Amino acid sequence: MTNITELTTRQLHRILAIKEQIETLQSHIESIVAGGGDIPIPFKAKRRRSAAVRARMAAAARARWPKIKGTGATTSKAAKKGKRRLSAAGRAAIIAVTKARWARVKPAKKKDRRSSPAVRAKLAAAARARWAKVKAEGRKTL
Repeated sequence: MTNITELTTRQLHRILAIKEQIETLQSHIESIVAGGGDIPIPFKAKRRRSAAVRARMAAAARARWPKIKGTGATTSKAAKKGKRRLSAAGRAAIIAVTKARWARVKPAKKKDRRSSPAVRAKLAAAARARWAKVKAEGRKTL
């Protein structure tokens, strides 16, 4: 074990925090063994809204519901008209434009990533020269 005088302040604080955690866990174990049985669980309180706020929220939801579902009396012009639909001519025009754009797009040619025979020959020659030098020195590894 290291000498306590050689430890830094940060290390001493860390040791102290770990020691406190150990003591807390030991006290929990002792309370369970002694018959307490309950481990204290931290309680997180929920935020409660007042009755007036809940009533306002409910009224707003009731006002939004017909607009969302498209039922009942609504004030929105879009909801009165109904869902907008694309005509067959409009759909055909969009398809024609899209096909024309895709006809101009050429698929990218996949690049050939292999080395040419000349490059492979140069690499092989360099490797042979490297190994000849190593063998001349009497070694078996690079």
